Amino acid sequence: MMKEMFKKYFALTEQGAGDLVKATFASLSVYIINMFPLILLMLMTDGLILGNTKSGYLYIVLSVVILIAMYILLSIQYDSLYNATYKESANLRIQIVEILKELPLSYFSKHDVADISQTVMSDVEAVEHAMSHAMAMAAGFFIFFPVFTALLLWGNIFLGLAVILPVLLNFFLIWLSKKMQLRENLKYYKKLRDNSDYFQETIELQQDIKSFGLSEKIKCLLYKKMEESERMHIKAELMVFIPVVFAGLLLQLSLAVVIITGITLYAAGQVTILYLIGYILAAMKLKESADGVNQNIAELFYLDARINRIKEIRETEIQKGEDTKLSGYDVVFKNVSFSYDGRTKVLDDVSFKAAQNEVTALVGRSGCGKTSILRLISRLYDYDGGTITIGGKDIKRLSTKTLFEKISIVFQDVTLFNTSIAENIRIGKKDASYEEIKNAARLANCEEFINKLPDGYETVIGENGALLSGGERQRLSIARAFLKDAPIIILDEIAAALDVDNEKKIQDSLNKLIKGKTVLIISHRLKSVENADRIVVIDNGKTDACGKHDDLIRSSKVYASLVYNARLAEDFVY
Repeated sequence: MMKEMFKKYFALTEQGAGDLVKATFASLSVYIINMFPLILLMLMTDGLILGNTKSGYLYIVLSVVILIAMYILLSIQYDSLYNATYKESANLRIQIVEILKELPLSYFSKHDVADISQTVMSDVEAVEHAMSHAMAMAAGFFIFFPVFTALLLWGNIFLGLAVILPVLLNFFLIWLSKKMQLRENLKYYKKLRDNSDYFQETIELQQDIKSFGLSEKIKCLLYKKMEESERMHIKAELMVFIPVVFAGLLLQLSLAVVIITGITLYAAGQVTILYLIGYILAAMKLKESADGVNQNIAELFYLDARINRIKEIRETEIQKGEDTKLSGYDVVFKNVSFSYDGRTKVLDDVSFKAAQNEVTALVGRSGCGKTSILRLISRLYDYDGGTITIGGKDIKRLSTKTLFEKISIVFQDVTLFNTSIAENIRIGKKDASYEEIKNAARLANCEEFINKLPDGYETVIGENGALLSGGERQRLSIARAFLKDAPIIILDEIAAALDVDNEKKIQDSLNKLIKGKTVLIISHRLKSVENADRIVVIDNGKTDACGKHDDLIRSSKVYASLVYNARLAEDFVY
């Protein structure tokens, strides 16, 4: 039960919650052993004041035993806290990344990269710190406190109440301030995320900022955001500081209350001096422990927004489906509708067939929904209505693993990694040999620029291929598709960053690649798709017409208009 509670409230993994249970009982044992020096002190006081002296060796033996026990239990507590913490921080990050791998692309379009990276790094770090410093200590105390309270009340109900009531009032005040602390911490947390997003955006857009002379303006905005976050931080800290200080004052009064109550009872002959001293010592120790727990609770309140963010990722619906063996690769859209925000339809009642061993071209004006269609086929997003089938199988029933194994995608926006040319191409096939990589690069017309690089295929190309031109980056992306050699090929404006000469070479290579495959292609250069086996005309998210070039020129006003405008653009002279 405790394990499940820790998983629920602190967003821990199964192993982390189990380790925290062990750490909690280790902390409980430390709270208990810390009371034994008080018992020893009472025994010594009993001998000195009341004359009930024991053997000196007894006091020495008890002191040594207590010290050894404290050392052992503190060592166990340290190991259970910190070793478990470091394991959990790794496990939690791995778990979050594994979940992110399964989430649809729609999740990433709604959450900034800075926000996600902050969750993986900063939020988990906060959980890590709280796990090692606050969670087990607070949980151990709240198990220890009722037991200790019962013992105090059993010894003397009036002195027991004098010890525990200020402590209970202290925790009641902390509890009353909980909503206020959580609210201010959440505001500060959101402000930090906003700042992080803005900083990342500023770094990514440095070229545009400098070229438009916006450096000074952006710098002022950054300073303003940092000052705002600093003010919110101070306010959030005050919301923690004020209740903790007042609660601490109540704890300071506890000792005075015990002394006054004890002296009154002693004067009335209801307690002995030994009882009075024992309760005073107990009050001092309990005050010290409760004061530390106040700090622990404050840290857990600070952690709340971060825990909720981790929970949000865990609770995001992942794309489900089964690993399935496909016997065919015809792609069929039937009355498909889709929207990115759940309201505005990007696609509405789209129907067409992209047959295996054929090239199907999608054409239409910018923003008509062509790229969205390609994203739905690869299940980067899930459609809202209708059906999409591959080889007769509804893609919503297929696992993303099955789909990604069978689809090669080359989108207009190329993403490359800060590693070597060879490793960037090898993403298409993780176990590819060097010869296979070189062959894919040759087919994609990459060899010319690769051979000019200082280290050839081993040249590290910088973040997102910063050392390469747009056309070179595009060709590397195409080389990945060649290497993967999947039965379904999706090409989205692959010629956008290529000159005419390279486009011709790529077209020749594609003719070799597409044999026996299902090919879907988008291109604004209509001349390059005129010979496609099937052309699907999309207009305002709807299917306007399907057919071959010559038929569509006669039957589709939208297609005829696109061709006419394309020819005007080609004939335009600057």
